[in-house]
Amino acid sequence: MDWDQFDLNPKVIAALKKADIKSIKEILNLSGSDLQRLMKLSSADVECLLKTVSHTLRRNSMLTALQLYQDNDHLTSQHQKLSLGCSVLDNLLKGGIPLVGITELAGESSAGKTQISLQLCLCVQYPYRYGGLESGAVYICTEDVFPSKRLQQLIGQQQKLRADVPAEVIRKIKFGNSIFVEHAADLDTFHSCITKRISLLLARGMVRLVVVDSIAALFRCEFGVSDSVTKARYLQTFGAQLHSLSARFRAPIMCVNQVSDAVSESEAARCSCSVADNRVSPALGITWANQLLMRLMVSRVSPLERSVGVASCHTGSLRTLRVVFAPHLPPSCCYYTVKLEGVKGME
Repeated sequence: MDWDQFDLNPKVIAALKKADIKSIKEILNLSGSDLQRLMKLSSADVECLLKTVSHTLRRNSMLTALQLYQDNDHLTSQHQKLSLGCSVLDNLLKGGIPLVGITELAGESSAGKTQISLQLCLCVQYPYRYGGLESGAVYICTEDVFPSKRLQQLIGQQQKLRADVPAEVIRKIKFGNSIFVEHAADLDTFHSCITKRISLLLARGMVRLVVVDSIAALFRCEFGVSDSVTKARYLQTFGAQLHSLSARFRAPIMCVNQVSDAVSESEAARCSCSVADNRVSPALGITWANQLLMRLMVSRVSPLERSVGVASCHTGSLRTLRVVFAPHLPPSCCYYTVKLEGVKGME
């Protein structure tokens, strides 16, 4: 830190250099009395130093409402989203997946969780103006083999799905150098993966999306009923680590989760989704739910539910995407289908 650039008394600058204080962080980590003893300055000089440092940190950090309104090109992390590659689904989510925070996608088997995740891995590669982040993705598999064949199929069908994107842009979407696949079958491997490998990829700017498929598989056989406290600590640790990565690199985290039947009345009351007349709830309980920014649930539409509206007019396999909770969205849902070209919402 070049203290000579600060508007400080030369005596204070000399004291900073003599005390070997090299950063603003070191100053803020010390109390006023500690600074006085360390730098041998008066309380007035220390107060002036703290005010100058605080002013430097606050400079240009605040924007007026008029500045935000006029700055059309600047999108803050609170408002910028990662598109799902479908206008109907993006409208439901008011633009897509938030860049900062953990988004959970829960649902029963064959509801379309992996299909949506794969589509996100392609969407993140698109330019900003088409809802992408102009970067790659890392896909962490915890139980199944990565569906590379299906991903290649989606890449070949992108022109049909993204009619709004020019063909020359679609031709740049690829698998090999833009989507990194990691396998983590146990908790230790997963911890090492997110703290070392994923952190490195994010730091180098090679990826801006992390998909975990699935988070529940890591805890399926590791813990018994008596290990609930240990399990909760692992969930809190992983949640904090993923949040830190997301906030530091403004990279959305998508965690696929499984569901379990709600057997008690209290569980049934907390359920947010009904699948084929059976109430289900996302796995891992309230500890994991507290780590999430947004929870989405997907389900297959049963024949009994095809009585009215769009569901009765569609003959193929129909699914529902539901917003369970999010700080910026009300509970809502829409229908979608999984076709050869990808996931498509229905008006």
